Amino acid sequence: MKAKELAQILNCELLGNGEIEIKGISEIQNAEEGDLTFLTNPKYKKYLKNTKASAIIVEKPIKEVEITQLICEEPYVAFAKALSIFYPETLPSPHVSSKATISSSAKIGNNCYIGDNVVIDENAVIGNNVTLFPNVYIGKNSEIGNNCVIFPNVTIYHNVKIGDWVRIHAGSVVGSDGFGYAFSKKERQVFKVPQTGGVVIEDFVEIGANTTIDRGTIGNTVIGEGTKIDNLVQIGHNVKIGKYCFIVSQVGISGSTKIGDFVTLAGKVGVAGHIEIASNVTVGAKSGITKSIKEPGIYAGFPVKPYKEWRKVQALIDRLPEIYEKIKRFLSNS
Repeated sequence: MKAKELAQILNCELLGNGEIEIKGISEIQNAEEGDLTFLTNPKYKKYLKNTKASAIIVEKPIKEVEITQLICEEPYVAFAKALSIFYPETLPSPHVSSKATISSSAKIGNNCYIGDNVVIDENAVIGNNVTLFPNVYIGKNSEIGNNCVIFPNVTIYHNVKIGDWVRIHAGSVVGSDGFGYAFSKKERQVFKVPQTGGVVIEDFVEIGANTTIDRGTIGNTVIGEGTKIDNLVQIGHNVKIGKYCFIVSQVGISGSTKIGDFVTLAGKVGVAGHIEIASNVTVGAKSGITKSIKEPGIYAGFPVKPYKEWRKVQALIDRLPEIYEKIKRFLSNS
């Protein structure tokens, strides 16, 4: 594909030779002739002088670069679209394996791929153009929308409702029991609280590998439209996550927490139960959220604080050895 054609598709301004052929995409430091690359992180600017790439996606024109430039407001978005053009995902062709077990009461849409050892239980509904890789289990009364991709060894329990264009990666479990128990001091026993609700996953959600989403105790656990969930995330019962949130690896969200729209929880964030997080909140890695966050902004620390406040506290903590030595010298001289 010529650079000028790609620039038009990506809605980029072209600076340089538009006739050059783009054959692939590579990292800036490893690119070869014919490759397209991109620059969003300033620390990679040092590779510009020596890159062999034929074209680069950038936010603003760079004078010292002789290669063709594709200029746009969101270079990383353009890069993602370019990857989809050059390396389109290849899914299996529609086919129902003879090794699949499908209930007679289940409803299967058109153009679906159902792999070996897939089990689709009673009254389950599968939409059109759905891909179920081998060893997927779909429980009773669950619904899978159109154009969904469910990767191998995913377990979807009963009464789970999944929208359109949802992707769930290998080993994930949706709709397992929430962690609900009642301890009787009188009887000295622990009683399991039946988890009678379900899970609702809205359109365009992606769920990473080995993530678990518990069903509601009463009512549903809800994952909002467009939310992206990384690998190894735990979401407790009756959690409500808003639209277009990013939940990064090893986050744990306790039961009955409500999260607004456009929230980012970085890696290993822990969230206590029965609290609320406002929309447009970003929380730094390894933070602990123990009470509700009512205002948009950036937060960090344990317990979580506004980011600027947390930075001041950290700066003081880093100086504690120095301060301690000063106090010791002061006391010894007094």
